[in-house]
Amino acid sequence: MNGKPLYTIGDLAGRTGLSVKTIRYYADRGIVPPTDRSPAGYRLFDAEAVARLELVRTLRELDVDLATVRRVVNREVTLPEVAAAHAEALAVQIRVLRLRQAVLTVAARRGAGPAEVDDLHRLAQLTTRERGNLVGDFLNTVFAGLRDQPTSPGVVVSMTPSLPDEPSTEQVEAWLELAELCQDASFRAGMRRLARQHAADHDVPGLPRPDAVAVVRDAVAPALAAGLDPTAPEADAVVARVIGRYARLRGRPDDADLRERLLDRLSVAADPRRDRYVDLLSVLNGWSTGDAVAPAAEWFIQALRARMPEPAR
Repeated sequence: MNGKPLYTIGDLAGRTGLSVKTIRYYADRGIVPPTDRSPAGYRLFDAEAVARLELVRTLRELDVDLATVRRVVNREVTLPEVAAAHAEALAVQIRVLRLRQAVLTVAARRGAGPAEVDDLHRLAQLTTRERGNLVGDFLNTVFAGLRDQPTSPGVVVSMTPSLPDEPSTEQVEAWLELAELCQDASFRAGMRRLARQHAADHDVPGLPRPDAVAVVRDAVAPALAAGLDPTAPEADAVVARVIGRYARLRGRPDDADLRERLLDRLSVAADPRRDRYVDLLSVLNGWSTGDAVAPAAEWFIQALRARMPEPAR
């Protein structure tokens, strides 16, 4: 046939690595039709058939269905169009699989029962709007009555998570845990109390200033790094520095009331769930992880109580 070489099904099998049965199947369905027949009636194929078979094999390995493969090789639809459609479909499948993997990973880690697995699955399936409503309800509870405070808008933004459209498994796991924290009544109450304390610390005339938690965290960091015992005499200077600065920021004397006020603020900040919320936010929003507050708060609470007189009995 014009001097061009022709190949039997056996020849094609040797050239493409496909089985004779598979090539015969494609030929029977017109996906790779024969070019000619031998005198004995055997199907023969030209070089173009070899190229078609290579394309068919690649598309099938990419899980493209036979009906679409037929349309591609018959030039009813372009290969880029098919590739784009299947890439989009795969992206959806990958997202679903990532969600399932995260739910199962968290469930296995916790030894979760059926009810908890159902809850995790529900949280993983929330739409963007539903996730926003869940977080919005949490933040509205925390900052109820405080929205007009000068520092509140910035704090609200810093506490708002944003799950990407194509989240990693780690981000999905972070979302599941953060969503559960947002629904935890005791955590909501503690964060609401912390927000009110933060607002009270800023309710002082003058320029913006750090709150009690920030003062303690910054002053105690070196002592924690050095492994300093909070009850040791060497910790006296740290306590004096914190109390002195906090008294100046509040415009009040260093007395028992001021120290009790500071202890009250730190007792809320020492909740490790607050640090965990911040860590989860960092994972979701792609932020760098901040310094933990709870260890510094616990250290200073112990240090300050060791230096306060025992209550009269």
